[in-house]
Amino acid sequence: MTADLVVRGRLRTMDPARPHAQALAARAGRIIAVGTSADIEPLRGPGTRVIDTGGCVLPGFVEAHGHFLGDATVQSGALVDIRPAVLPDAGQVVAAVRDAVAARGDTICNGWDGLLQKGLPEPTLAWLDGLAPGTPLIILHNSGHAAYFNSAAARRAGVTRDTPDPAGGRFGRDASGELTGTAYEPAAIGQITAPLQARATPDAAVAALTAESARVNARGVTMMSEMAFAPAARPLLGHVPLTTRLRLYEVSGPSLRSDVEPGAGDDMVRQIGIKMWADGSPWTGNIAAGFPYLASPATASIGVRPGHRHAPNYTHAELLEISRAYRSAGWQLACHANGDEAAQQVLDVWEEMLGGRRPDGPPMLRIEHASSMRPEQFDRAHALGITCSLFPDHIYYWGEAIDDLFGSEVAERWAPLATALRTGMRVSLHNDSPVTPVHPLHNIAVAATRLSRHGRAFGLAESIGVEQALRAQTIDAAWQLHADDIAGSLTPGKYADLVVLSADPLQVPPEEIEGLDVQATFLAGTQVHGAT
Repeated sequence: MTADLVVRGRLRTMDPARPHAQALAARAGRIIAVGTSADIEPLRGPGTRVIDTGGCVLPGFVEAHGHFLGDATVQSGALVDIRPAVLPDAGQVVAAVRDAVAARGDTICNGWDGLLQKGLPEPTLAWLDGLAPGTPLIILHNSGHAAYFNSAAARRAGVTRDTPDPAGGRFGRDASGELTGTAYEPAAIGQITAPLQARATPDAAVAALTAESARVNARGVTMMSEMAFAPAARPLLGHVPLTTRLRLYEVSGPSLRSDVEPGAGDDMVRQIGIKMWADGSPWTGNIAAGFPYLASPATASIGVRPGHRHAPNYTHAELLEISRAYRSAGWQLACHANGDEAAQQVLDVWEEMLGGRRPDGPPMLRIEHASSMRPEQFDRAHALGITCSLFPDHIYYWGEAIDDLFGSEVAERWAPLATALRTGMRVSLHNDSPVTPVHPLHNIAVAATRLSRHGRAFGLAESIGVEQALRAQTIDAAWQLHADDIAGSLTPGKYADLVVLSADPLQVPPEEIEGLDVQATFLAGTQVHGAT
């Protein structure tokens, strides 16, 4: 049997049976052999494509917690992109909103962040009505956990002072009960944005998703999750020439509502989980934590009172009911928990749900972000068979803001990767795009250095080695997505999903890793990025 493709270089396989190799061979999209150049040579035939990379070959990167469809929408032009990574200056942001309202009428902007775009005005209802007195205007916070809307947007959505808060979300109200033009958490945000989202055409959506595939391939990503999947988008995915494998997590409802069975789909697109939110974002004041917000300019800039502590989004009974309904139907559960109090609630609920039985087989319980989980909580989580996906880019973008909001003790232990690993837990790293851009090499660098964008190190005791960080972006991330049988390592029998880098991440200083060139990306042996 001859190979369709032979790739030679410095292979880091992420397979403990053979961590290093010189070459691999693939046929019909699958790896058929990994070994020395001499081992692979007999598999060459007249039609074999042979690539001598001169670089480092790794499994394709896996983004275990992202928003593939959401990121595609943000970058398609359907929304006005005002994220800090695009517009760092407050004046630029306000000008972009004004220009969009003048040009578009109905407008959704995404990426408002008063902590990073210093000097932004408070997005009050009066301010938004002044910008757009007659047409709907919605500004989504960069965290995805808050939205600011004007009176026209509320009327369009049919949201009034008498609209009840949805389960797991709420609308801001003043002392008299009138709407303040704020919505918190996806359940409430979705009610405000639904009418404007309906404007998207299928052709535009297909183009946006195709472009998103190309963008993440350029970062070396071959598999990504969508952590806020809406079933209405399922038919659309069948028309997209995807070059990225997707794993879908449907947004939970107050009771079981999914219309497919767990695992529905194929190796390219598979629905495997349910997403819940136990709390919100530290940048919008709705993190559920045992530590309070401090009296600081940063706290004032997001409209939060000093000493504020927020409750979880659900009561214990509500989260238990939701968890039981979906888990008994066979779904993997993934619950967002930034604060340690939110994590505590999730642990209490899931321990009661499990009834002392630790699940066998693939991971069925995930805590997302786990930003301020305490050591004993990680110990307890691992004992219950719970895995965590962490967000080191919080340190890079918001390290100083965490210090200003909560103090140095909290900032030093934020995104506690080393603590999680000491329990024996397998973890993944993520970017939570579009919150931060999909960039696994950057994530790996930050996990190793703990450096903020201003060059300050936060919590070096929580840094991890580059090799472990690579595992958290390949095989361990694939394991969390129930896909380590087909991807995540360069192993015979798995798909030839791989990335070629200009140098070995383990042979350069950690702070230089993000600058490595992604020379080529392959999905099932087909090149989807690069000129190699």
